[in-house]
Amino acid sequence: MAHHTDRPIDADVLIVGAGPTGLALALDLARRGIPARLVERGTELFPGSRGKGLQPRTLEVLDDFGVLAEIRAVAGRYPPNLFWKDGEPQGTSRVYDETLKPCEAEPYPSTLMLPQWRTQQVLHGRLRELGGAVDFGRELVGLRQDADEVTAEFAQGVPVRARYLVAADGGRSTVRRLLGIAMTGQTVDPAPMLVADVTVTGLDRDHWHVFPPPGAGALDAGTAHAGPGIGLLALCPLPGGEQYQLVARFPEGTWPDPSIEGIRRLVADRTHLSATDVTDVRWASEFRPRAALADRFRAGRVLLAGDAAHVHSPAGAQGLNTSIQDAYNLGWKLGAVLAGRAADPLLDTYEQERRPTAARMLELSTQVHRGEVRRGRATQQLDLGYRESPLAVETRTRLAPHVLRAGDRAPDGRRGGIRLFDAFRGPHWTLLAVGTRAHVPADAFAGAGVRMLDIPDHEAYGTGVFLVRPDGYVGWAGVTARGITDYAARVGALGR
Repeated sequence: MAHHTDRPIDADVLIVGAGPTGLALALDLARRGIPARLVERGTELFPGSRGKGLQPRTLEVLDDFGVLAEIRAVAGRYPPNLFWKDGEPQGTSRVYDETLKPCEAEPYPSTLMLPQWRTQQVLHGRLRELGGAVDFGRELVGLRQDADEVTAEFAQGVPVRARYLVAADGGRSTVRRLLGIAMTGQTVDPAPMLVADVTVTGLDRDHWHVFPPPGAGALDAGTAHAGPGIGLLALCPLPGGEQYQLVARFPEGTWPDPSIEGIRRLVADRTHLSATDVTDVRWASEFRPRAALADRFRAGRVLLAGDAAHVHSPAGAQGLNTSIQDAYNLGWKLGAVLAGRAADPLLDTYEQERRPTAARMLELSTQVHRGEVRRGRATQQLDLGYRESPLAVETRTRLAPHVLRAGDRAPDGRRGGIRLFDAFRGPHWTLLAVGTRAHVPADAFAGAGVRMLDIPDHEAYGTGVFLVRPDGYVGWAGVTARGITDYAARVGALGR
């Protein structure tokens, strides 16, 4: 690729923001051998619990990244809600509707809870194992781009030149502002809210403790909307320590006090606990719940991901999960383009696939926030897919409605001593022949790094030939392998 200067570029990819999105993308690129530069304005990783829910589909992504065992060792299940009134417990309810037990196709059906800071710590550790690092204390102040590269300017240090830049710098994204990309959205709840990580005494750690406002009926702790007045206060025990996540809603026209003194007064006013029962505040933030979607996810050589592209209500635990899956979608595409296996327009499919998905998840999280929908199958993200994507090529005809199609998530399973998720794990494509002796052109895939599997019948797949993308979705499906090499060449599954 030609450049307008003789000075070599500094990185193939510059990632701005070391939150869950930036860390996941840097990790995914590192395992592909892509030189990425990850910069973070802060002096350390984010210290709070904000995005604490890990949905089943995200657990599958973390399995692919090789960190699921570490995550599961420290994460916990969501505890039941325990409602309080006048210092007396009033009864319990489940946070989530009943979920399916683990099955062959879906091995991780339960949503897990882990503070965001701990999830980031695990991703950071894996990134370092792969030779990556975070460049802290780097505040972006300007950028410019041309047909060949992006140049980012920082308040500290020299500019960085990269082939592509990914904005993973949060809901108040500097990159998005510099690009002039608007966000379209709505206020989910006009009342301000406070979220904080606190240490308290006097409460058990087996329940999510909910303190509704005076006169309110039973409420779902996950539904931030609590009717008129001061709103609810909830304290959820966080796994892996002694802290609770505090969430409180305030009247319109007021603003929370995030200081330890303010939080102590809040707890004393709205619960049967005393101010002195709050012994520590690790982190606190005030916000007004909103839902917003960037008008576009790509501008030239700059791509938006995570909260820089979509901002969610915390209800329903969709924001962090949608963000990590943005990175998972984008990583293999950047890898294919940078390696010369696919043309630049492949990156256009990132917006084509992820923007509609983010829009659906924004609508869902808003409905959960307002109490219109309960957490359940929809919030798990296992049914999300890309059937309408230009990368989904389904060559079979007259399929029954329930049959797996191109664009769908590729299920797990065990056949002939092989676990499919183990076979999929890594940055490669997988060519899967299920219950058929259809001729697969092995020579065409020689040296391409595509793993080829031939397994007996599998109920979740039916019978046929499937080319599974590096992010675990079926890209191409057919009764035979006819036409598969043309598709593979277009999407970068074949060698140079």
